[in-house]
Amino acid sequence: MGESSMNNRLTRKAFLLRSLAGLGAFFGLSWGTKAILNPVKTIIKGRILGANHQIGHLLRNLSIPKKGEEKQSEEIIEVPILIVGTGIAGLSAARKLHKAGHKNFLLVDLEDHIGGNADAGKNATTSYPWAAHYLPIPNNEDKELLIFLEEHNIITGYNSAGLPIYNEYHLCQSPQERLFLKGRWQEGLIPNYGISENDRKQISDFLALMNQYRQEKGSDGRWAFDIPLALASKDEVYQELDAISMTDFLSQHHFDSEYLLWYVNYCCRDDYGITSEKTSAYAGIHYFAARRGKADNAESNAVLTWAEGNNFLAKALSTDFKDKIRTKTLVTQVNWNNDGVEATAYNWNKNVSVKIKAQRVILATPQFVNQRILPKESIQISTDSFQYAPWLVANITVNKIPIERDRFLCWDNVAYNSTSLGYISATHQQVSREVDKWVLTYYLPLSHKSPVEARKEAIKKTHEEWTEEILIDLESFHPNIRATVDEINLKIWGHGMIAPTLGFLSSENRKSASKNIDNRIFLAHSDLSGVSIFEESFYQGNRVADEILPYLSIS
Repeated sequence: MGESSMNNRLTRKAFLLRSLAGLGAFFGLSWGTKAILNPVKTIIKGRILGANHQIGHLLRNLSIPKKGEEKQSEEIIEVPILIVGTGIAGLSAARKLHKAGHKNFLLVDLEDHIGGNADAGKNATTSYPWAAHYLPIPNNEDKELLIFLEEHNIITGYNSAGLPIYNEYHLCQSPQERLFLKGRWQEGLIPNYGISENDRKQISDFLALMNQYRQEKGSDGRWAFDIPLALASKDEVYQELDAISMTDFLSQHHFDSEYLLWYVNYCCRDDYGITSEKTSAYAGIHYFAARRGKADNAESNAVLTWAEGNNFLAKALSTDFKDKIRTKTLVTQVNWNNDGVEATAYNWNKNVSVKIKAQRVILATPQFVNQRILPKESIQISTDSFQYAPWLVANITVNKIPIERDRFLCWDNVAYNSTSLGYISATHQQVSREVDKWVLTYYLPLSHKSPVEARKEAIKKTHEEWTEEILIDLESFHPNIRATVDEINLKIWGHGMIAPTLGFLSSENRKSASKNIDNRIFLAHSDLSGVSIFEESFYQGNRVADEILPYLSIS
């Protein structure tokens, strides 16, 4: 979901566009006009799409068909560099290698598409995201990221002060955010309507404290909180925050406003998929204090977004080497010696086993995958501390726009105390608003149970059960939505993102996890950062490319 204002203002931009003033009258009856006391259960079309846990479980259960079974054939490939995983980290590594002149590589991926968590779908109405869906204005020190954005015209130039000028088509349009609170919609996601003066003061004091952290530097001259995290200060005073929860941090600072506590918990679930009680205070503060991006034509808290979400960025990363990518290919084993690396893989679409011989391999895969494909004796860390938050994402096609009184559909729409994070409008960025259907992308972090229990429960539920659960949640703030829904498609992310639980970010185990193995196997994934955001995946890909380049020049 979209990040909310990081300063003391309780809103981002002017909320109403005068050009939309007549929209409510045009569409007539709104979703929120009349409550339905006894809604009739309706069968709504759609399906559960994955992620492809069925194929992934072949790896876990070691049930890959062997040569000779089902008339399986074998393919042998030789390539200097193999990259396993086409998420943002793998694509970023490939881009960096390609720019450095090393263009003879192969990327493989389990799925039938690129992007990892930056996945997307499309219907007759619009493209839409299946997970990550926006990029905040980057910090100006993140030069490699700014260069990438400039390469693809997301940054169109720089002003005389050196501030980037962002392409207006990629900046999130207004109206941007709204929160359903006490029976009505308010502008912005920070609770504001109908709250007490004490609540307002606590929210203001909290935001001021976060701004103070944003401006602080450690004795090492580094920002107290930064993106990428690897650039942040290593001072103990900040590192110690990783040992307590964000909930405890709030308590220690005497913050007890229910609205502030809800908002902080929402933010932790938004970026990390876990509650503030399980989020380390370092990670919780990082959400608010690590971004300092400035632009010529956008506020510092503005975001870049696309109908297909961050899949737009994944495709941009792969522009120069699309012919080097093989999807539907599951790597099952990686072994190496002084002569090189041999990876065993399985093309599940063609039922072909694949043997890939390379000089070096980049594993742009999460640690729970690496522990399956690497020899046990080569794994130098405990993967148990790497916990992954499960998610449900639903794309909901509706035939009536959700308008309540004078509050128009925003890009980001959230309800106070909802089990979900609400939804974004995938059609929001369309230049022409003349559409007869809309796609709402609904996000539900499964943070109510342990990750293992939540994963098991999520996979067992049917499409009908999930659909009913989603509609009941949406009906709490859109009472008539059921009658407007044409279709609901779902995707379950069993290991949606790395969870920065207490002690994880500062642990030696996490820091050691990124070390290469025998100068043959190089590791890149956002879980090595401990925070699952685009900038960290991009950083990890570039880091590992820089690390592997010297070996390529002498091999």
